Amino acid sequence: MASCASAAGEAVRGCRAFTYDALPSRVIFGHGTAPRLQEEASSLGIKRALVITTPEQGCTGQRARDWLGDRFATCFPGARMHTPLATTEMALDVVASNDVDGFVAIGGGSTVGLSKALSLRTGLPQIAVPTTYAGSEMTPILGETRDGVKMTRRNREILPDVVIYDIDLTLGLPARMSAVSGINAMAHAVEALYAPDANPIISMMAEAGLAALARALPRIMEEPGNRDARADALYGAWLGGACLGAVGMSLHHKLCHVLGGSFDLPHAETHAVILPHAVAYNAGATDAMAIVARAIGSKSAPEGLFALGRRLGIPASLAALGMPESGIETAADLAVQNSYPNPRPIEREDVRDLIARAYRGEPPLSL
Repeated sequence: MASCASAAGEAVRGCRAFTYDALPSRVIFGHGTAPRLQEEASSLGIKRALVITTPEQGCTGQRARDWLGDRFATCFPGARMHTPLATTEMALDVVASNDVDGFVAIGGGSTVGLSKALSLRTGLPQIAVPTTYAGSEMTPILGETRDGVKMTRRNREILPDVVIYDIDLTLGLPARMSAVSGINAMAHAVEALYAPDANPIISMMAEAGLAALARALPRIMEEPGNRDARADALYGAWLGGACLGAVGMSLHHKLCHVLGGSFDLPHAETHAVILPHAVAYNAGATDAMAIVARAIGSKSAPEGLFALGRRLGIPASLAALGMPESGIETAADLAVQNSYPNPRPIEREDVRDLIARAYRGEPPLSL
């Protein structure tokens, strides 16, 4: 693994050879940036934009009408978790009947996922306006669900053309949703540190993102309207998403895709429950955990992440998220079905034990 165990921002020495493949994206970050949507749509040649939201975000979709002005075509408020194929097909009908020539996704991973699915199928440009800390907007990765099975594909054509981060749009994000979404973003950074194609640039971004989120999330729980904390959290989420998009992922993300797709579990909450356990599984096989521990201010990465989840009031168990106990064996079988890189070998019984502990909400166990 090509990484350097230095604190973020410090000079790096003695690095092994690495390749850093930067992804092309335009990022606009700050307070009150959403009204620049019309300008960015114009730069991409979008004249009739389809605004994508979830059913709960109807009011945000209407605000997008004002931001886009005469470049607004219509709104599709039907995005769903895990991007079901049926939802994509419904949205494609709306695209065809409204002469749509571009997409604007406002929200979290569900809306961005649908935008990616539509863009991939039509070749039309897309703009993401994140209102959570999911990070999907910075990745060339699409996870789609068909018949209860989540399939993942990676392609540069999937990456949004422009991402507009408006800190003000996150001020109303409920504290609990902020917490689980933030831990989801931390998972991206954690796995980037021990990815087989890790490099010192991404490692510095990962540590900085982890530190920003670990600093921000407890403050948001105490004071949801704290603008400085919100800025830190969104910045950390951007870095985490960029890490996810630049390098490969391992056991943690594989498990979360299996669990979410198979049992329709909430995406961010599943990441929050699994992360300490996946980190514990790999703790003895990589020196990256020292960087994680340092970034979050803990002596132990698995214990520190588990404690952070409890401090934030996040559910500790998969059972609390609605997973059936019978799903433990099914998830273990699916998790080892295909090979993928991971610091520690993927052993079915050890993975099964990891899932079982997460199901019961027990503290992580390092081997």
